[in-house]
Amino acid sequence: MKGARTPTHAVVTWVKKQPPKVKTFLAAVSGTAAVTFLRMVVRDHDSLFVAAEAVHALGIAILIYKLTKERTCAGLSLKSQELTAMFLAVRLYCSLVMEYDIHTVLDSATLGTTLWVIYMIRFKLMSSYMDDKDNFRIYYVVIPCALLSLIVHPSTPHHIINRVCWAFCVYLEAVSVLPQLRVMQNTKIVEPFTAHYVFALGVARFLSCAHWVLQVMDTQGRILTALGSGLWPSLVLLSEIVQTFILADFCYYYVKSIVGGQLVLRLPSGVV
Repeated sequence: MKGARTPTHAVVTWVKKQPPKVKTFLAAVSGTAAVTFLRMVVRDHDSLFVAAEAVHALGIAILIYKLTKERTCAGLSLKSQELTAMFLAVRLYCSLVMEYDIHTVLDSATLGTTLWVIYMIRFKLMSSYMDDKDNFRIYYVVIPCALLSLIVHPSTPHHIINRVCWAFCVYLEAVSVLPQLRVMQNTKIVEPFTAHYVFALGVARFLSCAHWVLQVMDTQGRILTALGSGLWPSLVLLSEIVQTFILADFCYYYVKSIVGGQLVLRLPSGVV
């Protein structure tokens, strides 16, 4: 058994010893290879969006199990859930007034679940909430996202308020997981259910990012033009990429922990 695991551990050990710039390059190469592989094996690239939503739903199911069966919210960031509820509420409003479709139904369900999670943390499981670890100041992301949305937003025929709201929820979604990463950075030890939940978010966001990248490749960039002019199309794509790379480091240590047979994820200093 030990010999069978040696090659994997050898690769993990080698990557771990590399400087940050090399790790960034390796992550970019790995991401490009993964997107290329998906392009080859997945015929209908829209199915990647469905897969992303399914994985996200799985992550939410894990979170629900943790709160209802384990009766603890230890390791979870209330602020991340509040940021998630904020961008979902804004996106749901935009969906209702701009383009009512299946996304409206999905966002309604996700927003309802997120509000339930916030209720559970605030009123039912507050005794297990790590308030001192959840110390990320959310106005560090809300204010910049609001200002950026005033400057760069879609150039569609919709009312200016709706276009600014649309941009705001796109930018805020990209960074909404930062408080959760801060909690894990502060605790250094992540229990299994929280680790599974955050890993599911990482996979879902990678699939969503791959969906966008493949759409750009398939349409030879025409989809970006369809989104509008100026910086907005580029920032939409950049937001998708940022969401993926924010969680990339955590996902690496999650996989490393699973390969090593560890139930509890231990994060070294400087991760996330």
